[in-house]
Amino acid sequence: MNDFVIADTNIISYIFKKDTRGNLYKPHLEGKVAIIAAQTLAELELLPLQNNWSKKRHDELRENLKNYTFIEANQEICLKWAKIRFEAKRNGMPVSVGDAWIAATALAYSIPLVTHNYSDFKNISGLQIITEK
Repeated sequence: MNDFVIADTNIISYIFKKDTRGNLYKPHLEGKVAIIAAQTLAELELLPLQNNWSKKRHDELRENLKNYTFIEANQEICLKWAKIRFEAKRNGMPVSVGDAWIAATALAYSIPLVTHNYSDFKNISGLQIITEK
């Protein structure tokens, strides 16, 4: 599935906010189907609430999100999530609930994850990570 990538929340946020770090990752998304996990969508919808964004800015975010393909959680993703959390705890290298959902989505579809937060995902077995950090 070389034509697909999962975009981590930080990547979408950098690009939307025109943060210079977004420029590092645009080449990894261009010409591909950039997918966001349910967790990423939830985290992005939290930003306007936490930061008291105007309706206009929130609408701009939602318009920007149309550039990405959204994947809902399903049974396979849930099973991958459980395995990630179990193995991480067993190995003494915890993975946050949110990061586990994003990684589980990537693993369920065998799609690389584009993230700036390599350290959050580096210990997840089988996960392909693309990073510029």
